[in-house]
Amino acid sequence: MDSAQNLEKIRETEEETQSAVVSSDTHNTVFGAPEGVDALWLVQKARDLMREDSVVVHIALDDVRIQTLKSCITFFAPEIEVLVFPAWDCLPYDRVSPSKDVVAQRVATLARLVEIADEAKRVPRIVLTSVNAVSQKVPPRSFFDGASFSAKIGGSLDQDRLQQFLTSNGYERVQTVREHGEFAVRGGIIDLFPPENEEPIRIDLFGDEIESIRSFDPAEQTTTGKIDHFSLTPVSEFILTPEAIERFRTGYRAAFGMVRTDDMLYEAVSDGRRYNGAEHWLPLFYEHLETLHDYLPKSLTVQDAHASHAYDERVTQIKDFYEARKTLVQAQQAKKPAKTKGQDVSLSGSIYNPLPWQDLYIDDLGRDIVTFSPFKAAEGITLYDDAGGKGGRDFADIRALPDADVFGALKEHISQRRQGQKCVLCCYSDGSKERIKILLKNNKIIFSDAQKFTNISKGNQDISLIILPLEKGFETAELMLMTEQDLLGDRLARASKTKKRKADNFIREVSSLSEGDYVVHVDFGIGRFVGLETLEAAGVLHDCLKIVYAGDDRLFVPVENIEMLSRFGGEEAIVQLDKLGGAGWQARKARVKKNLMEMAEELLKIAAARALKKADSLHVSESVHNEFAARFPYHETEDQLRAIQDTLEDMGKTTPMDRLICGDVGFGKTEIALRAAFVASMSGEQVAIVAPTTLLARQHYQGFLKRFEGMGIRIAQLSRMVSAAEAKQVKEGLRDGSVQIVIGTHALFSKDVKFNNLGLVIVDEEQRFGVKQKEALKALKENVHVLTLTATPIPRTLQMSLTGVKEMSIIATPPVDRLAIRTFVLPYDPVVIREALLREHYRGGQSFY
Repeated sequence: MDSAQNLEKIRETEEETQSAVVSSDTHNTVFGAPEGVDALWLVQKARDLMREDSVVVHIALDDVRIQTLKSCITFFAPEIEVLVFPAWDCLPYDRVSPSKDVVAQRVATLARLVEIADEAKRVPRIVLTSVNAVSQKVPPRSFFDGASFSAKIGGSLDQDRLQQFLTSNGYERVQTVREHGEFAVRGGIIDLFPPENEEPIRIDLFGDEIESIRSFDPAEQTTTGKIDHFSLTPVSEFILTPEAIERFRTGYRAAFGMVRTDDMLYEAVSDGRRYNGAEHWLPLFYEHLETLHDYLPKSLTVQDAHASHAYDERVTQIKDFYEARKTLVQAQQAKKPAKTKGQDVSLSGSIYNPLPWQDLYIDDLGRDIVTFSPFKAAEGITLYDDAGGKGGRDFADIRALPDADVFGALKEHISQRRQGQKCVLCCYSDGSKERIKILLKNNKIIFSDAQKFTNISKGNQDISLIILPLEKGFETAELMLMTEQDLLGDRLARASKTKKRKADNFIREVSSLSEGDYVVHVDFGIGRFVGLETLEAAGVLHDCLKIVYAGDDRLFVPVENIEMLSRFGGEEAIVQLDKLGGAGWQARKARVKKNLMEMAEELLKIAAARALKKADSLHVSESVHNEFAARFPYHETEDQLRAIQDTLEDMGKTTPMDRLICGDVGFGKTEIALRAAFVASMSGEQVAIVAPTTLLARQHYQGFLKRFEGMGIRIAQLSRMVSAAEAKQVKEGLRDGSVQIVIGTHALFSKDVKFNNLGLVIVDEEQRFGVKQKEALKALKENVHVLTLTATPIPRTLQMSLTGVKEMSIIATPPVDRLAIRTFVLPYDPVVIREALLREHYRGGQSFY
């Protein structure tokens, strides 16, 4: 293990060198605070400041750091109250508003800070915010004066007073409550979603008396718990009161002069209507704005390393967006509008008068800030504090060795810990923890499963397993912490911020319907959906979908029976409505049923013939599979895990697998292919991956090379991008069995491509192959396991999957950080295009333009 010890010495030398170049303002620096140690320091500082009735404010680089810090703090010290103040999830001078959930959390945190100022009880508190959030001004504390509403079970509740509070404080009345800031009234039942709650609440009234208050799942609309009271605060950073509207109108005219007739913002606010993106004119709704620190007069502010640099970049970004907007306005005023691709940006509704950036943003926090540094302090300097931590052991050097024994190195490392030092291994999720347990057992490493930080042993066990989303480990005098990434390699994903909810039929179907859409009722045929309507039957209120048929007949379908409806999939231009009670629909159903029976007979023959074929049973031990699975740099979704399990079970049978994996782009279909290819190749069988394009084949080739690195499995590609000499070598390798995995295009269908022992064929994007290629593909797929990946299956493939001839796995769960779709119809605006692309870039997302 000399190489490991040398690496440790090199790392310590690098830290000492880097610590010497840290900002000279070291009297405001906490050294020895890598990620994780900074959370421990914040916890202790919050406990100390509690005695002085003060709190700790931490400025993180971004929202990802906020979530990591929050996870660490709540694990190390669950008794600490952690308040999160996020930034708007839109860019400066954007045309869109921040999302409801973000605004709700911001307002809830500000309201809580106002409330804390009047509390006598002292508890340790930490406020987590980001560079983007703290650079922006907020509503004044006076905004919350009298802006609260509370009630409890057994108390009286004036419905009119409650509804007046809700409408005047930014809540939106809807049919069904699903998001923060929404409410619905159905007789004596009131549903509403307060900003500080994780779930909406349902208030059941008997007259004016509150009989019960329950929380419920917004997707399933089912009760999840009982509560005895509730409190409400505003859900918007501005309220359209008559005073605020008049203040906005006066300020807008003073700032921009005469108002144009196509100024939709001014028109909407003047009418008391909310306008998408109006938050970017927040200063006009108030006499003055404040900052987050105005809410925290007694506090210690700490920031991430490099946060100061990030703050400077943020201010520069704000100024750039302001100048872009200002330049566009000047071009419009000069009647020389900028043109892009023949479009005139001065189209109606595109006017955007930007406020000076200083009105909404600040370029200087104006107070002393303590900065974390992960490095050691240089000798002889004055410093604010030393957290006493350093970076943990990274086993990358061991993993790079041909005969890597990572767990042997782990054993040796934990044997070197100091007396009384706790040893911890952070796992990313429950699933990864179970895999780690198996690997530790196989390598005879004793461990304990610690659910809480206080349960971590000091020496009775070799190592304690916890779930914590840290990427890198650390060491202090009391704690040796390693991460799954340190041990097994890069993991790029992060934990989901909200608990997963079941995909409810109502949300999946109704939310995709618009008034005027055609639908099909299983019993009554084709009708037109015209909206939701609440009906009373036997004294009970029901939300119903109103369907109109020929002759203006109406059918009301309760939302709980929505499975009776499906979206009409034909050409809407030639649709003819059925008549309620008519014979036409039943006759058509009978004809279709007859055709289906004939088709079923044909498909059963195909299925029977395939069932008589035999294929090799392919499988590997669980521990071997877990080692390969641990290389996956993301957290598997539930649908992915289910699809992997189904695929491996099929491959373990002697009947040839024929499974379709259907999922959207980026949902993780390739990982199922990797797992299947691993099992097949480790079972001594060859694998052929067929892609429709050379680009896709090359992407798969590079991805497979990376995942199979160091495993002794030869992977080759066969396409027009490969030279003739190399292609000849690949074909020879396929014939003699030295090439275990080949990735290619239709070149794999060539008659001179012969396999030694083909066991698995993986087809990516089958719908993009031509007729001749598919005929060749059928020959290639004879008596072997077949896995098909697609986002849009061709009708026959889908039909065979739905009827059971092919097995099908659907990956419908989006990966972490996949955002919900928000659609905006706007006049062409180059600044909007730039903003949208940059928004995704800064978020780390993907864009297609």
